[in-house]
Amino acid sequence: MLQYKELESDKYKDLNEARDLIINAMAETMDLYGLTTSTGRLYATMFFLGEPMTLDQMAGALGMSKTSMSNTARTLLEKKVVDKVWQKGVRKDLYQAEEDFFKTFAEFFCHGWRREMEVNLKAINKAEPIIKELSESDDEEVKKVANSDLEKLDNAKRYYLWLERLVESVESGEIYKYIPKPKRKE
Repeated sequence: MLQYKELESDKYKDLNEARDLIINAMAETMDLYGLTTSTGRLYATMFFLGEPMTLDQMAGALGMSKTSMSNTARTLLEKKVVDKVWQKGVRKDLYQAEEDFFKTFAEFFCHGWRREMEVNLKAINKAEPIIKELSESDDEEVKKVANSDLEKLDNAKRYYLWLERLVESVESGEIYKYIPKPKRKE
């Protein structure tokens, strides 16, 4: 594990142990975001380091292959929780963790919620005309089931419209008017 400022002095032992507790907890809960434990461990390690890392440094810090770190870094880039950064005099790619959890939350969940809306609304828009036609069937049983399905689709569409407003409020920051971010300790 990458240690605080890479110092192995005894005075950093307790700090390193405390950080490891948090790193392990963050890694364990990354499944909520669709990430593996090792991906979460890399993010948490980068978060505490607080400065850009190369793939070689990542591999050394986690005891994993450079290829594995490349794939993991790509995943974190796609999820927008790390950024590629440039540093004068450094020729290798550098990656730095996003430290704003509010921003990370918005990126992760809004992306997932948008995908949920798009996939399901597309399916609803394709299925609804078929079901509407069946709701006018001469067969009373088919008509009854089709009308029931139309009600369910209406409820689903109302949910997705609400979800779209939620996403927009998170992305715009409007949500913080209703649920303010806690103030920083001075």
